Amino acid sequence: MSDAIKMLGLKLPTDPRWVNIVEKNVEEILTDHAFCEQKAASTAISFIVGFPEYSDLVTEMTALVKEEISHFKMVHDRILANGWVLGRDRRDDYVIKLITFFPKGGSRTTQLVHRLLYAALIEARSCERFRLLSEELKDKELAKFYYNLMVSEANHYTMFLGFARQYGNLEEVNKKWQELLTYEAEIMKGLSKTETIHG
Repeated sequence: MSDAIKMLGLKLPTDPRWVNIVEKNVEEILTDHAFCEQKAASTAISFIVGFPEYSDLVTEMTALVKEEISHFKMVHDRILANGWVLGRDRRDDYVIKLITFFPKGGSRTTQLVHRLLYAALIEARSCERFRLLSEELKDKELAKFYYNLMVSEANHYTMFLGFARQYGNLEEVNKKWQELLTYEAEIMKGLSKTETIHG
């Protein structure tokens, strides 16, 4: 298991052959990536709207909205530079499956912790995917682009996980995090087959 996977806590690395799929359709991966950044900004806004009394979270999410939208612009600019246009949003089967893990309901704090853990894991997997692209893509300029984004995603993962541990019972949160990681590894066994960030 690579050092990057250990650092992120992920239990199953992406099949490296996924990069070969991506290289055959860069336009598709960029469109999917752009919408991932847009959704990340929307997620940050949803934390502000849903949990305004958590001032430190609101402060960090405000900064994150700006960062994610700037990433969206970077990806969109790259799409335009290639003479393409942003396509329609793609269904993200990874996220759809992931967010069914925790039962619905519970206290506001429980709901917040669960949403933070989901966000942390999505960022961790995005980071791992960006690392793979930065190391394996033949297009060195695009590889550098993904290396720079990888650094940001790693910071986001630790921030969300840190907030979950801050707001919930530490022992319980750590247990849930490990269970979620195990579940995510099972999801990943059926993915890495399409030119999408999580697919």
